[in-house]
Amino acid sequence: MTQPTGVDDRRSLHVRLSVVQYTLAVVFCALTVSFWIFQVVQHAQFKEIAESQYLQRVPLPAPRGLLMDRHGTILVENKDSFNIVLLRERAKDIDRTLETLAAATGVEVGPLREIVERRRREPAYRPIVLIPDATEPQVIAMRARRLEMPGVEELPVPTRRYGADFGAHLFGYVGEVTETQLQRADYKELNAGAIVGQAGLEHAYNALLMGTEGAKDVIVNSRGREIKVLDQEQAVVGTPLQLTIDADLQQSAEDGFKHYGMVHAGRPYNGAAVVLDPRSGEVLSLVSLPAYDPNKFAVGIDRATWASLTTDKERPLQNRALQATYSPGSTFKIVVATAAMEEGVATPDFRVHCNGGATFYGRRFACWNKSGHGSVDMRHAIEQSCNVYFYTLGQMLGVDRIHKWASALGLGEINGIDLPNEVSGLVPSEAWKQRVRKERWYPGETISVAIGQGQVNVTPLSLAVMMMTVANGGTRYTPHLLKGVDRGKGLEPFTPPPPRSQVRMKDSTVRALREGLWLAVNGAGTAGRARLEGRDVSGKTGTAQVISLTGALRARGKIDVRDHGWFVFMAPRDNPVLAGVIFAEHAEHGYFGASIAKHIIDTYFAKLEGRPLPKLEKPPATNVIAAATPTPQRSGGTQ
Repeated sequence: MTQPTGVDDRRSLHVRLSVVQYTLAVVFCALTVSFWIFQVVQHAQFKEIAESQYLQRVPLPAPRGLLMDRHGTILVENKDSFNIVLLRERAKDIDRTLETLAAATGVEVGPLREIVERRRREPAYRPIVLIPDATEPQVIAMRARRLEMPGVEELPVPTRRYGADFGAHLFGYVGEVTETQLQRADYKELNAGAIVGQAGLEHAYNALLMGTEGAKDVIVNSRGREIKVLDQEQAVVGTPLQLTIDADLQQSAEDGFKHYGMVHAGRPYNGAAVVLDPRSGEVLSLVSLPAYDPNKFAVGIDRATWASLTTDKERPLQNRALQATYSPGSTFKIVVATAAMEEGVATPDFRVHCNGGATFYGRRFACWNKSGHGSVDMRHAIEQSCNVYFYTLGQMLGVDRIHKWASALGLGEINGIDLPNEVSGLVPSEAWKQRVRKERWYPGETISVAIGQGQVNVTPLSLAVMMMTVANGGTRYTPHLLKGVDRGKGLEPFTPPPPRSQVRMKDSTVRALREGLWLAVNGAGTAGRARLEGRDVSGKTGTAQVISLTGALRARGKIDVRDHGWFVFMAPRDNPVLAGVIFAEHAEHGYFGASIAKHIIDTYFAKLEGRPLPKLEKPPATNVIAAATPTPQRSGGTQ
């Protein structure tokens, strides 16, 4: 008996529904298991993948502004380089990452750990520079092992480039902002790791030079690769600065120290040179030697190099031009002559007889010329640097009037140059001794002061300012290095600071000084090596004791006790356009500095007239002065 058709249909439908039901059950079970695997078993893995694709803010460092000389020659610029950085928020095992990076790039892991530890309190998204200015092989090695070092990337940055040690103390150097600086109001907008000026002009004009950092917001994948740039704020380049410096004069001064040092001493002289325009106070050249290579700071100086610089007995980091003080020797006689004539104590025709020495306050003071100079007036006393003449003027003036005019001419004063850490030096007075030493001033002490000995100590910069002020007749301009700024609309002239003081010197005083200084170079004086045909170079040598003769004998073999040499100058005599100073450490005589000054002056006029610049010949192998024994000093100083 057959089943009704309806029954068969119902049974078939029931089977089909059962199949669908079981199928759906299996599917839902499979989904449940999958979700459990994804959400429980593989939770950590997928969480990492999800979190590694995220928004990242990448800093764009701002190139620092260029430094140009007065004629537009670029002196300091930037170069493209790569920093290898750590992004901690993407790093899995920082310690292992640093070990891998050290092995790949050939650096020590210890300093890398110290860098990270020092910056651990900063936000994790801020990159930490591990290897600044990485070499091409280091970058390639890092890229090859990038998968082993999540969070390590290369970051393109503009890096400062200097001309080796050329103008090192003038330009200074840059470095990572310090914790102390971050506490100051003028650095409050900066983050740790920012590069700022730490010395020289880089420090003095850091706010202009450093520009404004940019940034871009990007989405990156789990391997750190950029997927999409969401937003970008371009870095603003620092302001280019035009300096008052003449690159050729700067080079001629540095070359002069090296050349004449080799000629006379067998090695380059250490010392300082400052050349000013007496019509404005613009600094045309500023040299301090020995120097250092600022490029070593630009990429992050290593401990060994820093230690070698800070422990070097020659103090290469010290700017001798404005941070070191020395006895001025006979260059100080210019101050005493000015004070005597301006105070009405003596006229240019006032005469003194020198027989090789004179007695003051019961003690005999010798002249450097034991045979004496005979009867000399003001001009010829300057020419021949007669000690007896200036002893006499010192006795007539007294220390306070000498102090008054020394201060007016810029000695023992801060002159306000736009470089950091200028020191004042010292020109004593009665009040100074009472305040500092709680003692009265004795008239006999003035005799030594009158020839630039005793307690007198000055910086090379201050002697350059003195010569500038004498050259222009009494205006003590503020020496400055900034000539113009370029804010995107061409160079805008910089308004220099006002003069520090202005004293209308008598015409007779100016004439007598100019004549005496001209004779010192072109007559019978000690500065004949500065003579330059047709230029009327005028100047004065000076020799400064490092230590007393008795002390020198005791210190023989322990320290260099040879005298320092000075030469101050201006040119031409009647309408000076240059004024300055050459200071050569342990050169023994001031006239060696006259040779350096001559080369600088010759370079200036050759450039002005369009002639080929003078060149210094290779120094001979001989003609080297022995440096083993101290030079005996005459009582009261030398020329």
